[in-house]
Amino acid sequence: MAVAALASRGRLLTGSASNGMSFLDELTKKGFIKKSEIDIITKEADIGVVSLDEVLKKRGMSEKDLLAIRSEYLKIPTRAIDNKSISFEALKYIPEESAIFYAFVPLGIANGVLEIGMTDPESIGARDALAFISSKLGIPYKIFLISKSDFDLVISNYKGLSGEVTKALSDLDKELVDIAGITLGKADEGIELEEGNKKSVQATKIIEDAPVTKIVAVILRHATEGGSSDIHIENVGDKVKVRFRVDGILHTSLFLPVEVYSAVVARVKILANLKLDEKRKPQDGRFTARIDNRKIDFRVSTFPTYYGEKVEMRILDTQKGVKSLEDLGLSKEGVLAVREAIKRPYGLILLSGPTGSGKTTTLYSMLNELDRETKNVVSLEDPIEYNIPNMSQSQILPEIGYTFASGLRSILRQDPDVIMVGEIRDKETAQLAIQAALTGHLVLSTLHTNNSIGVIPRLIDMGIDPYLIAPTLILALAQRLVRVICHGSEDAIPIEGSIKIMIEKQFNDLPDPKRKEIMSIASVHGAKPSPTCPSGLRGRIAVYEVLKINEDIKNIILTNPTEDAIWKASRAKGMLTIREDAILKSAAGIVPFQEVNTL
Repeated sequence: MAVAALASRGRLLTGSASNGMSFLDELTKKGFIKKSEIDIITKEADIGVVSLDEVLKKRGMSEKDLLAIRSEYLKIPTRAIDNKSISFEALKYIPEESAIFYAFVPLGIANGVLEIGMTDPESIGARDALAFISSKLGIPYKIFLISKSDFDLVISNYKGLSGEVTKALSDLDKELVDIAGITLGKADEGIELEEGNKKSVQATKIIEDAPVTKIVAVILRHATEGGSSDIHIENVGDKVKVRFRVDGILHTSLFLPVEVYSAVVARVKILANLKLDEKRKPQDGRFTARIDNRKIDFRVSTFPTYYGEKVEMRILDTQKGVKSLEDLGLSKEGVLAVREAIKRPYGLILLSGPTGSGKTTTLYSMLNELDRETKNVVSLEDPIEYNIPNMSQSQILPEIGYTFASGLRSILRQDPDVIMVGEIRDKETAQLAIQAALTGHLVLSTLHTNNSIGVIPRLIDMGIDPYLIAPTLILALAQRLVRVICHGSEDAIPIEGSIKIMIEKQFNDLPDPKRKEIMSIASVHGAKPSPTCPSGLRGRIAVYEVLKINEDIKNIILTNPTEDAIWKASRAKGMLTIREDAILKSAAGIVPFQEVNTL
């Protein structure tokens, strides 16, 4: 609400000293305030800390009276709202962030007309945004004046998360002792467990319509519908915080009472087939559910903290599909380098980056380009995120001893041409991957390092001899995810002053032809608000660092495998860092320049 309140300050309906005098005069005529009070009220509202409405409420005016007088004054009809009158179908016409930013909400459709509730009908910005949305939808609109409290009510029901959870909490009483039931198959939750998960809880008592079950189901559904990648549930002492990660940023979406925390954690544990009585050490598990006919995998991790176990759930939408290499964010040179590498008959391709940086997605895109009809492509994954046709995909199960290392041994007896290993985590897996690459197999995997160059010293640190790395490693990529500018929200920023100095310093050691080409760029881009995208940002894209292993680098690996030596050799060939890739994407209007500073 803070954004909307800020946007409303200084306007007629909420308290402008310059424009609001006539409205104050109207209040004077009706006897609500004295003429001598106008200057005092104006000064209080001018400070900008509180709105005119808040000042008037402090002086005894009710919200109902203010709304009625304003309606008469502006000749705009009013509309009272309750939970039953809110049309959830209508909410889809205006994005939530636009509604909050411009302080208007959809109320419903009547006779082909979109009814809009506004707290500030005189706002030029809101009117322009509304006209834009109406034109885009091809639907005329009619404005109604609504109170600030009714506006907040509609916003709170936008996704229904708080409302649904609150209702479930109100039903919570004796059921807390019997939270072991599972009812995700209920239609009103919109979630249905896959068969494998049902079997894991056959011995548990099923409670139809249990409030805790509803709370967890609602959280899962809204996180998925809102495009979240992760769910965090954490006890912070006096309350339970539920946060969703959207476009890489964590947002607090819900607070729960502490009393239900143990029940919610236990519920998630049951879904993921984890031990309920084990609270002293971390546990990992997974479960699958159908949400609105979409198969969604949830990877669950519990972690002991001071106030109890923290729950983290990674959301894996199996139906999103595999992106092309171009759609990932790779440059033309990067796409060419990757395609050359995956066409090789044998060798090792490694991707690096932190957790959640999109490494697995990039691997899938590579695998999708392979000829899987004439080649035997086999993968070891944890978990399987996307189903790729004509490919043997296997999910590891460490709890039964089926690890990356043991699975890799078995794969080598399956006559593979291409092997994908989800992650190289230990010396044994690294040795087996190198061995496979040496014996005529193309191996793709991931490794946790800060940059692409770091994979070489990391392999050495894991016990792999340099003379084995040099002939096997053919390509190393590092990546991060950054936010994307909405279409139409690009805001050109001239390359001058401190920005110019920073860019010149960044590209100073590039070979002259490459450096001159980059320095010819006239501007980078920021993000500006638009009617349909108030933040100016939506979605994420990967930025890359691509290290091609040439003869010079092979010799360095054999003689002096330090990051500095490898960097100088690769830089001489024009290799760009992740940060530099982000700068070029900002110049192209894809990534906001402020994202560069996060890398």
